[in-house]
Amino acid sequence: MAKTASVFTRVEPEVKARAEAVLDRLGISMSAAMEMYLRQIALQRKIPFEMALPNEQLISYNALSEEQFNALMDDAVKSYADGKFKSAEDFDRELKAQLNI
Repeated sequence: MAKTASVFTRVEPEVKARAEAVLDRLGISMSAAMEMYLRQIALQRKIPFEMALPNEQLISYNALSEEQFNALMDDAVKSYADGKFKSAEDFDRELKAQLNI
């Protein structure tokens, strides 16, 4: 048997669980997936997928009509009511917890 080296990493439990669920459906162990990933880095001499910031569409308040602004605000209120967004207080609390401040 060939010699092997160990790689240890920390990852959020939720991310690990979601990845394991996908890998289980594919019939691939976490160890095999990590080895494939590292082999691709070695072969391609780069991260084997595109890394980019998401496109963000910035909206200028001054460019909106009153109707457009009101429609955006209505969408924001509905999204919040549907649980898609957090309150500023929740966001601030979570950010401080992540930064240990």
